[in-house]
Amino acid sequence: MPAFPERSAAAVQDAQLRHNLRHATRTIRGKRAAVIDELPDWPGAREAAKEIKDRTLRHLDRYLVQLEEAVTAAGGTVHWAADAAEANRIVVGLVEATGERSVVKVKSMATQEIGLNEALESAGITAYETDLAELIVQLGEDTPSHILVPAIHRNRAEIREIFQRAMADWGRPAPGDLTDDPRALAEAARLHLRERFMSTRVAVSGANFMVAETGTLVVLESEGNGRMCLTLPETLISVVGIEKTIPTWEDLSVFLELLPRSSTGERMNPYTTTWTGVTPGDGPQTFHLVLLDNGRTDVLADQVGRQALRCIRCSACLNVCPVYQRTGGHAYGSVYPGPIGAILTPQLRGMQSELDASLPYASTLCGACYEVCPVAIDIPEVLVHLRARAVQESGHRAERLAMRAARWVLERPVRLTRAQNAAGRFRRLIPKRLPGPLGGWTDTRDLPPVPRESFRAWWRRTEKGDS
Repeated sequence: MPAFPERSAAAVQDAQLRHNLRHATRTIRGKRAAVIDELPDWPGAREAAKEIKDRTLRHLDRYLVQLEEAVTAAGGTVHWAADAAEANRIVVGLVEATGERSVVKVKSMATQEIGLNEALESAGITAYETDLAELIVQLGEDTPSHILVPAIHRNRAEIREIFQRAMADWGRPAPGDLTDDPRALAEAARLHLRERFMSTRVAVSGANFMVAETGTLVVLESEGNGRMCLTLPETLISVVGIEKTIPTWEDLSVFLELLPRSSTGERMNPYTTTWTGVTPGDGPQTFHLVLLDNGRTDVLADQVGRQALRCIRCSACLNVCPVYQRTGGHAYGSVYPGPIGAILTPQLRGMQSELDASLPYASTLCGACYEVCPVAIDIPEVLVHLRARAVQESGHRAERLAMRAARWVLERPVRLTRAQNAAGRFRRLIPKRLPGPLGGWTDTRDLPPVPRESFRAWWRRTEKGDS
């Protein structure tokens, strides 16, 4: 895929997209600020969450073994997946073993990361998204553009058109008189999904947290679709990144206070579902947990970059980012857009591609993302760290040559004086735009004019009293 600047060029020209993003992110920011101000010690809670995550990551091997033992003791089965291909192979095999040809899904970024829907489709299995925003994306043959609200780039009129055009191909059609009133759209989605909930026997989910001491998985959501998927089917398969582990229920309480406030601007989520293994006669009778690595241990090895694994997917950083608000999420070319995507995606996928090498530069380094992060990820620090890696790994040859030339000139005063004199003498011939690969810098700015006389020359002349 092309680099971020090329992918974002069309997005910044889309006035409707910018309007949709501005309206949605402004609303979420306002709600978040109100509920954050209610807490007597937000900085303290933030620091506690950071310390819990850091402690867990330092001893992740131990907590993962504890988690596996607890899940197994509770009647579940744990599978380990080193990469996306292995995770997809495991899930497809588990679904095929049930004899079913369809699954319902809880909103899950991990399954999007590994391309699970496409893997299931290749095996002749249909995956039905049940989160409202994910449903809009699926029906519109689109891709998510926000962590919390995947269809944030769509307005009500566009959603109505998608429902009328595509719902019938996936099940119950939209009402013929459907309007773009939010309540009408939600009701059309509810009726459409109800058939799936009542007839599908296999569900696939992710998890917001995994509690190592009891083997409990936790999903927070606002619509109730997750609760339906997690309780009605006979088989439940959860694909979860290994970094979602936390040690204890006491630790969980910290995140249950931080996550809703940072993501949806609520004091608590309407639905918080927890499950531990299987319970005879209650809920799914078969439970599989697929623990996903897919580059996470490589991230863990980087002492600066590993803080990205603290992320609890609240999306607060997206809602304050001036770059994201103008480009939207598709320009990032990843399921993880915005500031967190700019530091997480290159670490998970590597920086060999043009796109991944460009993501650390998709930021103004203003620091707003760090200020709102509930687990205190210093995103600007990681961005700068990854920019250094990008230079080392992918070259930046023109910039390197320019820096070497500058060093050669600046390390000797006589060379600098000669360069300044030459620049002043030929200043009228210097273009306002740099040529070739260096031209990107001057696409949006002019080179500053070269003075006729350097400061050193002026100082020598005026100190002598010359006019």
